[in-house]
Amino acid sequence: MKLLRHGDRDPSVAEARAAFIHLGFLPVAPRQQSSSSDVDAPADQARPASAPDSVGTTDSTGAYDSAGAAGSGGAAGLGSTAGSTETSDTAELFDRELDNAVRAFQQSRGLSVDGIIGPDTFRAIEEARRRLGDRLLYYSVTHPFVGDDVAALQERLSNMGFDVGRADGIFGARTDAAVRDFQRNRGLDPDGLCGPRTLRELKRLERTVTGGRPDVLRESVRLLARGPSLLGMVVAIDPGHGGDDPGVTNGPLCERDLMADLASRLEARLLASGLEAHLVHGPHESPPEAERAARANEIGADLLVSLHVDASGSSQAQGVSTYYYGHARGSSAVGERFALLVQREIISRTDMVDCRAHPKTWELLRRTRMPAVQIDLGYLTNTHDVAALASTEFRAAVAEALLAATQRLFLPPEQDPPTGQLRVPRITARA
Repeated sequence: MKLLRHGDRDPSVAEARAAFIHLGFLPVAPRQQSSSSDVDAPADQARPASAPDSVGTTDSTGAYDSAGAAGSGGAAGLGSTAGSTETSDTAELFDRELDNAVRAFQQSRGLSVDGIIGPDTFRAIEEARRRLGDRLLYYSVTHPFVGDDVAALQERLSNMGFDVGRADGIFGARTDAAVRDFQRNRGLDPDGLCGPRTLRELKRLERTVTGGRPDVLRESVRLLARGPSLLGMVVAIDPGHGGDDPGVTNGPLCERDLMADLASRLEARLLASGLEAHLVHGPHESPPEAERAARANEIGADLLVSLHVDASGSSQAQGVSTYYYGHARGSSAVGERFALLVQREIISRTDMVDCRAHPKTWELLRRTRMPAVQIDLGYLTNTHDVAALASTEFRAAVAEALLAATQRLFLPPEQDPPTGQLRVPRITARA
């Protein structure tokens, strides 16, 4: 798709503007405010925080209106909800007001805040327009339903004690099992279809069970049940970019080669300590994030570590940051803890600036079924970070830090050593 940014003039900008009005990130144009109520209604119904659930309409066969079908929408569909509110010349200009709205939306969705409407932001816009009850939801193995309606369903079921995993907005196998379990508990046919009858039962219980984070408790219990031993633990390693995609470059240094070297060092260090390590892609390919996540899921990894470096328009930007899956509705509790441990261990063993750990909804973090972190190990646009990244000693220290963070993740609190002091021993033979 075409990237849209501040200063662009394109019909797609008008569609994006209409979408942000619909989602409440831009004010309704004065002309639209003074028009009939049938124009005002969609924008009011789309307020992100206050829009109530509705039950989708069905035809005589019981099928939902095609407007709510999986995969419908697109830029034109997004724009159609707000109508034509401005002159063509004004609406098609990506001005400062729209730039601010895009950035606010990206921040609210856990995306990289760059003001650019690219694939990730467009996907998030499509998902944000979904409201629980707009369409029939069910488990589709090949084309799962994705959107805010799924996330709202997951939240409600989780609050009632049903195990949906994390509220990632993807209708997967665990959400399907939770829906069927809920239906059985309410005396409904456990067909896994979240339609009018199931939604009515959810609505009845809406005010009786709220709050809490049972998903966090479940993750913590699974972590403790795993025990402190690392023998046989499976770690998926994702070196950033690859193949014809070099990533960030600076002279002879490029992200692809640096992270491939670090991944190789990390793989060897993990294997030497009794873990199983798998690279999710080879040196001659750069699969999309969803494919990387799928490969990690297929091998049944216990953890995933994705390795990257960063770049900035300012040479002053520097430091290490770690990311885990999370957004306003919740996060991966174990992923967050792992990210914090990784960040602390790297900072304690190097002289890099601490840019802390942050929640994001990037596809790799979202679609992995295990705790996953993405690490940005400095800026190739900063002289200090370049010197560090070019050093084999630095990359060896990072590999040691990642192993220590992995071990600490599975240690009970009373056995957890101070940051930077744990040395995981090598073993002479694999168990």
